[in-house]
Amino acid sequence: MSVVLLVSMACGRIARLLGQARVIGEIFGGILIGPSVFGRIAPHPFAALFPATSLAPLESLSTVGLVLYLFVIGSELNLAHLRDQKKTALISSIAGIALPFGLALAVAPLIQSHFGGYGVSGICFALFLGVSLSITAFPVLARILEERKMQATALGSTALLCAAVDDVVAWVLLAVAMTFLRNDGSDPTLLMRFIWLAAYLAVMMFVVRPIGRWLGTRNAGEELSYEMLGVMLAVGLASAAVTDAIGVHPLFGAFLAGVCFPRVPAWQQALRGRLEAVLSLVLLPLFFALTGLRTRFDLLSEARAWLWTGVILVLAVAGKLGGAVFGARASGQNWTSAIALGALLNTRGLVELIVLNIAYNAHVFSPTLFTMLVVMALVTTSITNPILGWLKLPAEEAPSL
Repeated sequence: MSVVLLVSMACGRIARLLGQARVIGEIFGGILIGPSVFGRIAPHPFAALFPATSLAPLESLSTVGLVLYLFVIGSELNLAHLRDQKKTALISSIAGIALPFGLALAVAPLIQSHFGGYGVSGICFALFLGVSLSITAFPVLARILEERKMQATALGSTALLCAAVDDVVAWVLLAVAMTFLRNDGSDPTLLMRFIWLAAYLAVMMFVVRPIGRWLGTRNAGEELSYEMLGVMLAVGLASAAVTDAIGVHPLFGAFLAGVCFPRVPAWQQALRGRLEAVLSLVLLPLFFALTGLRTRFDLLSEARAWLWTGVILVLAVAGKLGGAVFGARASGQNWTSAIALGALLNTRGLVELIVLNIAYNAHVFSPTLFTMLVVMALVTTSITNPILGWLKLPAEEAPSL
């Protein structure tokens, strides 16, 4: 953990100096200390520093950190902006999923013939590839918005809502894909997933959220006590556990619990102040670094692999950014806002890598295709800040040097 923390801090600072989001540096920091660089240069020290038995507890810590972080992000979501921008969010979400997913379905047979796993049906491979090209990295997007002080702006709130909708749809599609892999009856049916998800949403929006609003109104003049904070964090963790059990993803349960958090400014500031240090300095860097530890760029040793990596990258950017821009323009947004929204939703990062690991472990993607899609995720995330900087948005904040 000490090595991960120091390397992540150093690489995150370098990324900020280069005008990139800190998360990009933290991911590359994980790659540097992973098997692609450190493991290749010094295999024995690498094996001693990162034994296989150490990764599981580190992953548990990092996942808890990510859940808490999404709870904080949800608690700061500006619901008034969401109501004002709901038309843009809906159209951009639909277009941002439909276009990249359609492109993936079109090229899936060709990619599968070169890089698909063994014994996997064509429709299963196509669904996994479609999700991989259409998903948005919600936590990475949230962190980019936070670093640029955009999370409370209309654009930031709209991007967060679009990303949440996109990823819920993507996880549902992923659940459909998993049904083609697991037909032994151990998985809930897709209909049951929908029923449980609808029941969960109803409880959160019509029971938990009104209770949160009542608590905020009743105690608006008081400070956030440790007991109240503990209860709310427990609700956030329980919400994440419920969505995980349903088969969606724990991150969305944590985020929705944050949305139900009382909208008392002093409480919102206290929540962030008490959690920010341990999340930003320790737990989130673990999550980013562990992803880098699992990535192997040495698999892309042939020109053909890099050519296909370029094809996948073009399809991913054209589909996600193009679809979101089209949706935003169709809803009446100007070109600057539309391109900015498209660039934000084109961020894939870590949620993408979670999906890729699921596909890799299920032998849907070969190791080579897995690495190619990791490259795509890193590049699409890396180009977000340069595009936002080029647009010169009023709400952006210059990187602190």
